[in-house]
Amino acid sequence: MLKIKDLHVSYGGIRALKGVSLEVRAGEIVTIIGANGAGKSTLLNTISGFLRPTAGDILYKGQKLAKRPDLVVQSGICHVPEGRLIFANLSVLDNLRLGAYLRADKKAIRDDMDKVFALFPRLKEREQQMAGTLSGGEQQMLAMGRALMTQGELILMDEPSLGLAPLLVKTVFEIIETIRSMGKTILLVEQNAFKALAVADRAYVLEQGRIVTSGPVAQIAGDPAVRAAYLGSKSGKI
Repeated sequence: MLKIKDLHVSYGGIRALKGVSLEVRAGEIVTIIGANGAGKSTLLNTISGFLRPTAGDILYKGQKLAKRPDLVVQSGICHVPEGRLIFANLSVLDNLRLGAYLRADKKAIRDDMDKVFALFPRLKEREQQMAGTLSGGEQQMLAMGRALMTQGELILMDEPSLGLAPLLVKTVFEIIETIRSMGKTILLVEQNAFKALAVADRAYVLEQGRIVTSGPVAQIAGDPAVRAAYLGSKSGKI
């Protein structure tokens, strides 16, 4: 579904990505793990069209991906950004409606809204509430629901568990698995490597703008160097 070939990205004099190549197949959860500053968010922002690559190709379903965010969304890719970036002064309902901004199929929009409220009943309870007054976990649910309203097939998720209490982290990852069961494909950036590897099919490890290892999660989780750097132990199972 998504293929990235030899991607280079620089901004502000920083070479953030240095020849990154990866692929995401339809129906997969693929995770990218790495330390802060490794280039994980830069990669997602480049796919979404917020940053321009200096070299390399991004292919979606075999075609070169547009470099404008609105065209990226139209092509079927949506982004749940780091920090949620909800519209704090708008209601929950209006935030979800904005997810469908590029759509004209009113009945399908209503149907998708019902699906989002079924997945996130708490949002239904708070649909008229200002989004900025929601808890951190509720805001993350809203950001994920807004992405679903785009009707995208590939969802980019950037640090969905950031700043959440452990119980809510568990809930967020259960929701990620549910979203995959709805037929979505997910590219997940997540600092909680243990949780990310527990839900993913395959993983890439990004260090200082380069992919240093990749493979099925069992292989990555069993790598002593990965365990020591990201999982806090050198042995054991995910």
